[in-house]
Amino acid sequence: MGRTADEPPPPEAPAEEAPEPVFKNVQEFVVYRFIPMYCRPTGGEYRWCAEWWRHSEAVSRFHALWHSWEVLRWEPGTGMSVWYRDHLDPHLAALLSKTGPFRACTPHGHVDPEQLPSVPAPLGWFEDEW
Repeated sequence: MGRTADEPPPPEAPAEEAPEPVFKNVQEFVVYRFIPMYCRPTGGEYRWCAEWWRHSEAVSRFHALWHSWEVLRWEPGTGMSVWYRDHLDPHLAALLSKTGPFRACTPHGHVDPEQLPSVPAPLGWFEDEW
């Protein structure tokens, strides 16, 4: 039977509160989760920079990894497997590759990456979207 116009709507079910994240920021995630767990030899095939936070691409990728990890850790069954397959493995391959953001760095120090060249587009080339 339907509700009449003078009846109050049924109470809404209380929204589930999001669980507290394990890590407060991306640095905690990298320092306390990523680095201790994913050991790789550096130099040769794998590139790493102890000053990873100086590489904007790395920070962006680690941020994506951290947020996806915080969500998928609660998924029963295959949540973490999905995280490894869909998130960690592709990002790890990009981060540690010889052509990745740490390509110029050595185990002895950070080297600022060279940015891609860019020429500004002529005025009016792009329309504002927002």
